[in-house]
Amino acid sequence: MTRISTVAAPRRRAGKESQRRLAFWLLLPAAIAVFGVIVYPIIRTLIISFFEVNSALAVETPFIGIDNYLQALSSSGFWAAIGRTLYFTVVSTAIELTLGMMLALLLNARLRMRWLFRAIVVLPWAVPTIVNAAMWKGIFNAQYGSLNAALTGLGITDEYIAWLGHPFLALNMVIVADAWKTTPLVAFFLLAGLTVISPELYESAKLDRASWPRIFRSITLPMLLPSISIVLVLRTVEAFKAFDIIYAMTRGGPADGTQTIAYYTYVRAFSDQNFGMGSALSYIIVIVILILTAIYLKMLRQAETSLV
Repeated sequence: MTRISTVAAPRRRAGKESQRRLAFWLLLPAAIAVFGVIVYPIIRTLIISFFEVNSALAVETPFIGIDNYLQALSSSGFWAAIGRTLYFTVVSTAIELTLGMMLALLLNARLRMRWLFRAIVVLPWAVPTIVNAAMWKGIFNAQYGSLNAALTGLGITDEYIAWLGHPFLALNMVIVADAWKTTPLVAFFLLAGLTVISPELYESAKLDRASWPRIFRSITLPMLLPSISIVLVLRTVEAFKAFDIIYAMTRGGPADGTQTIAYYTYVRAFSDQNFGMGSALSYIIVIVILILTAIYLKMLRQAETSLV
């Protein structure tokens, strides 16, 4: 037995070593792809942010340190874009979370043909963002848009409204388009959290004759906090770097009224050909998103502690 075990041990070690080599060669292409697509651009962008790169064909790119960051932080356009971005993020996330919660509760109820309602609700999220933006741009069109046609047809107003013609109004219309598309995703995140709540908790609450608002506050909301935290973090990140829906609907106008920080970065980098400034702005966006995420998670931990 001793001799057999002595011979088998090196074989097992050789087998494990061959498995490690096989795993290495299988993972190597994916690692190279990740480095080329993600890691290298991140490092390259960080390096460019410390240089004055004013054109893709620039020969001289002098090192200027953190001047790009200082110029960005001292620009009035940057802070105006940050303000619009924060408004877009807070309002759109609040609308999507509120409507998503209502939809999740409805879809979790014991309704006939519940599967059909769930399939219908997910349709807006399945629409590509560019298609969604083009659709809402047509709805909000001042001359032939269906929204103005409906309002004038119902006698609510006797004149056409330029929904995308005023800066603040246009920003809110973009929020409406974003919320219409993203609310179903939020609803299904919360629905997943609702399905794991034990029905016994609700039955016990009903036996105690607890009201619906108290059941929601004492059972549903605390149990949904992990799902809510995921939704808030994901939607904050996505809303803060929103670009495609704004590009398709308003091109950042009118009068830069819908120019969020992501679109402002695009303009500085590609329209102005200032790639050093654009790279610096990209890293500022990352830092702000990390700060907002940390604040969200801390607030949600505090709320979870207070509700327990």
